[in-house]
Amino acid sequence: MKITIGTYDATSRAVAVTFEQGAIRHHRTVNACHDSDGGYDATTTKARIDDVARGVAQKILVGAITATEPVADLETITARV
Repeated sequence: MKITIGTYDATSRAVAVTFEQGAIRHHRTVNACHDSDGGYDATTTKARIDDVARGVAQKILVGAITATEPVADLETITARV
């Protein structure tokens, strides 16, 4: 699984993460870890992201997370109904 970690957002105290496995791309935010002084701890946050990645991989395996096809526009959605 390829993991891409975005920059730390101090306002939300989280990082945006993209998990990619095969044709599946899953985006989500992950709460960041902080040290005893309240500063962002990138190393511990990476460990947390690795834990989340194991859960994402399992959800992909059982079909709870799947590849979605992009929708062009509202007309496309309406035409399908």
